[in-house]
Amino acid sequence: MSPTLSVVVPVHNEAEFIREGMEGILGALHEVAVDFELIVVENGSVDETAALAADVGRDEPVTVLSLDTADYGAAMREGFVQARGDWVVNFDIDYFSAAFLRQVFAQTDADIVIGSKRDPHSQDRRPFTRRLATRVFNLLLRALFRSRVSDTHGMKAFRREVVERIVPRVESRQDLFDTELVLRAERAGFRIVEVPVVVEELRAARSSLAKRVPRTLAGLWRIRRRLAAEG
Repeated sequence: MSPTLSVVVPVHNEAEFIREGMEGILGALHEVAVDFELIVVENGSVDETAALAADVGRDEPVTVLSLDTADYGAAMREGFVQARGDWVVNFDIDYFSAAFLRQVFAQTDADIVIGSKRDPHSQDRRPFTRRLATRVFNLLLRALFRSRVSDTHGMKAFRREVVERIVPRVESRQDLFDTELVLRAERAGFRIVEVPVVVEELRAARSSLAKRVPRTLAGLWRIRRRLAAEG
């Protein structure tokens, strides 16, 4: 029997944090008391991330997958393809929430539930520069795609139909896999609900905004061209 919930977590070189992060996620999953599977997708690590993840999950419904190349989006895609749940959720190893899961299961008329950092009732406790980057990214989505979604990064939940129909069409990898997934689902008419979240990451950000900005701008332009070509 398929589980109610699949949670997909991409990880890369997380040997120092994987135990703490996985134990926190498993605790959140047990707290909501649903039948679940946790899919940890190690990608391109050169440390003991995969072995440690397998050890933490040995007595839990945990699957550890490994990809040769470090690619967050490719890891998320592989986890989504392998997921069997009625709902498929993506968490980061340092950003997850039982409260978000409860909001997902409270929805009766949604195909996608987004934990939006931009929701007026959210509490975003990240540094100012990271909050500003989220705001600018949202403005770009509105300008380039006329999207009505306020946030495409972070915690999200997708019904199985969305995963099966949309994921095979997503070409972006790295940082923009989930952005293209949400944009395509929005264009396809799936019902999207955004809910407030408390954004309190468990450690300092590991990625550099200076490196991500040029890559993100180029990636958004490629998505725009693809969607325009598809009409």
